[in-house]
Amino acid sequence: MSGTRLRGLDPVMDSNIRVLILGSMPGVQSLNAVEYYAHPRNALWWILSEWLEFDLQQPYLERCQGILDAGLGLWDVVGECVRPGSLDSAIRLDSVVVNDILGLLVRYQQIERILFNGGKAASLFNKHVAASLRDLGRDVASIVLPSTSPAYAAMSQEEKKARWIRALS
Repeated sequence: MSGTRLRGLDPVMDSNIRVLILGSMPGVQSLNAVEYYAHPRNALWWILSEWLEFDLQQPYLERCQGILDAGLGLWDVVGECVRPGSLDSAIRLDSVVVNDILGLLVRYQQIERILFNGGKAASLFNKHVAASLRDLGRDVASIVLPSTSPAYAAMSQEEKKARWIRALS
């Protein structure tokens, strides 16, 4: 296994969240900026700003506080991996170290729903976390949503926004 081992970002989380948005692993631009969804063409912050009616141009920490105030949290399924570039398809599956999502869901019992930002996040969660969560008897609703990444171009930004807002509401 060759390549640089990448480490993800800390969760955007507090004790008031009800909905957890899980991505797969931050892209290179997000890791370099130490900000979730930092790529300017990623639609997540645009969608959240439309839904929560905040200024998309406000600083990252203010956007994070805005979603926390709305009961949303952000994290990724993968905490560490080897991945050349930013594409989910490039994640070397034998290198994946999963974040402690199980521990988080046990600690924060008020989390009632997980929104997966794309199919890769959902498949990694199902492979590494779902069975343990069921074994604990913790029932959390989940919805797989279209990836907000610009790499996922099979759907328009407006359609992505409509699906995300339906799931958030």
